[in-house]
Amino acid sequence: MDQTDARDRDDDSDEDPIDEAAAGWVVRLASSDATAADRAAFDVWLAAGPAHAAAYAEMDALWRQLGHLPDRAPPPAKRRSRTGPACLAAAVVLGSFLASQAGLVDWLRSDLWSGVGDITHATLPDGSRVDLNTGTALALHFSGTERRIALLRGEAVFDVARDPGRPFVVEGGGLRVRAVGTVFYVRADGAGQPVGVAEGRVEVTAAGRPLAVSAGEAFREGPAHAVVKADVARAMAWRDGRLIVSGERLSDVLAELARYRRGRILLLDRRAGERRVTGAFDPRHTDEALDALAASLSLRVARLTPLLVLVGSPL
Repeated sequence: MDQTDARDRDDDSDEDPIDEAAAGWVVRLASSDATAADRAAFDVWLAAGPAHAAAYAEMDALWRQLGHLPDRAPPPAKRRSRTGPACLAAAVVLGSFLASQAGLVDWLRSDLWSGVGDITHATLPDGSRVDLNTGTALALHFSGTERRIALLRGEAVFDVARDPGRPFVVEGGGLRVRAVGTVFYVRADGAGQPVGVAEGRVEVTAAGRPLAVSAGEAFREGPAHAVVKADVARAMAWRDGRLIVSGERLSDVLAELARYRRGRILLLDRRAGERRVTGAFDPRHTDEALDALAASLSLRVARLTPLLVLVGSPL
């Protein structure tokens, strides 16, 4: 099994370690299960130097501005002056830390996983094959009577080995997908078409309502769930390292690329986001894809940090 260990830290990150630690303390102390020992450890960290208190005050204020904590006066501290892009970068550090914490919970529950920007492949205990897209985590529940998989996050393609006595079920994103022998994908990230079938047939149950989805079709979420014709092969091209788009909005393309990198890609021009893009990119090399988009659409791309890329108006 070719698998990337999500435990490895990204040694190339330029995050300020004090900011990262401060973000962690903001999250930890806001948690309902924060203990007296946590608060004592925080006091020790806070007293280690004035930069710690300043970083904590700044991260605490940013988190409250984002609406995730009630407003109150932050601990007294001399605030480091950050405005404009620097302040935005600090917010991204906090957001990235929180996202990694959420991913850590899923990772701890998982049996198979892929790191951000990685595409991995595995063989399941029953001989079925699974391809994991970027940032995906799966928990396996196999027994003599069932083959059940919890898609905790991300996206996966399943090539199911036939075993009529043990239905193959994937649960994720509020959906239950049942198959016998087929090839299909499931996304648990809020995509508009979270299930698509390349071969065979599956039954998708959403809100208690089952729908049959056959080869060349996708399940579309919305006020009224529906089954629609879809280019499933294109949707699954990421398995070969290709992100293929045809007349897609730039904003949607950037959102897809953002799945493959740590941090954020921020689009600063809403009108530019409506421009249409056609092409093929390697999602494992997002900087090259961004440069190609900038060149073809005459856009400005500014990399403030490894965690923050700004895409601006046409030149």
